[in-house]
Amino acid sequence: MKKQIKSRDNYRVIISGGGTGGHIFPAISIADSLSKLVPGIEILFVGADGKMEMERVPAAGYKIEGLPIAGLKRSLSLSNLLLPYKIWKSVRLAGKIIEKFEPNVVVGVGGYASAPLLWSARIRKIPYIIQEQNSYAGLTNKFLGSGASLVCVAFEEMEQFFPKEKIMITGNPVRSNINKASSEERFEAVKALGLDPSKKTIFVTGGSLGARTLNNCAKSWIDTGGESDIQMIWQYGKIYRNEMESFLNERDLNWVKGCEFVREMNQAYAAADLVITRAGAGTISELAVAGKASLFVPSPNVAEDHQTHNALSLVNKGAAVMVSDHDAPGTLFKTAVHLVRDSETINKLESKIFEEAKPFASDIIAEEIIKLFKK
Repeated sequence: MKKQIKSRDNYRVIISGGGTGGHIFPAISIADSLSKLVPGIEILFVGADGKMEMERVPAAGYKIEGLPIAGLKRSLSLSNLLLPYKIWKSVRLAGKIIEKFEPNVVVGVGGYASAPLLWSARIRKIPYIIQEQNSYAGLTNKFLGSGASLVCVAFEEMEQFFPKEKIMITGNPVRSNINKASSEERFEAVKALGLDPSKKTIFVTGGSLGARTLNNCAKSWIDTGGESDIQMIWQYGKIYRNEMESFLNERDLNWVKGCEFVREMNQAYAAADLVITRAGAGTISELAVAGKASLFVPSPNVAEDHQTHNALSLVNKGAAVMVSDHDAPGTLFKTAVHLVRDSETINKLESKIFEEAKPFASDIIAEEIIKLFKK
């Protein structure tokens, strides 16, 4: 990695995006790398009002401003009628933020707030970088990709979405404390979570908000009595907090560690023999760096079914296993139990997914931002 450079010119960067942890944590990782490489750099985040970035970013020590942007509801909703106004207002506010902050570079990491910021930067001829996390690019990034100085991607064969000369495979930034745990670190992590190191551990996570299918499957498996040699860490998510807390409180379970949100994700990964999760790009990148055997259940409720594309990029290399959301109620935990007991297959999955790891993605992206400063 490059040495620090002096911030003579008062470098300023806006990082935009958010909505879920999958967008927020990579954005914070990029900011941390920039702060390390350019002491004194000014970094401003721009997110969506009411979304989790408005809490997570300040907690990480950075300033953030919110836009009234929202996504299109897939079901019939009155809120969709307000969407054109919210987009118009967000573009106006994004322009004002840019004119006030005067960034040298704008970085878009995906999520609602990314589009207004990148569009406003484009029409003001401010260089911008797109960090496309998924293997199947969204409409906004495809549209704005032609005007980007660089498009940082995590998957191969992205020329179908972006100009080839603008693409750089960097990987997705992950939290700095994510790493591949040793057997000793696994033992300590399991003990710290109050579980039994002699048992196999399955970690079920639907992300920061939660996933209905995964939660329902976990509940059904728990009510069958589970398996005597298997225990579970279960992150059920913010949306399902009350329901799942009531479910667990009604049962005396010493083999299930349930919570709304796992703050020490490195500890949960270290403890897990198998991770059951959705197939968001950020999650996949973390699992690769952690070298975790993974069972993906792609969400069917995402644009262009991009989570299935993400998961298949690993499944086709023998680096993960996938169960469809439709099939999950009948087969997910049967598959998981068989898999977690098969040490040979687990070892192969861990080895294959670790080959896909790109642990220095945030530093690489930060260095590309610095190159734009110097230009």
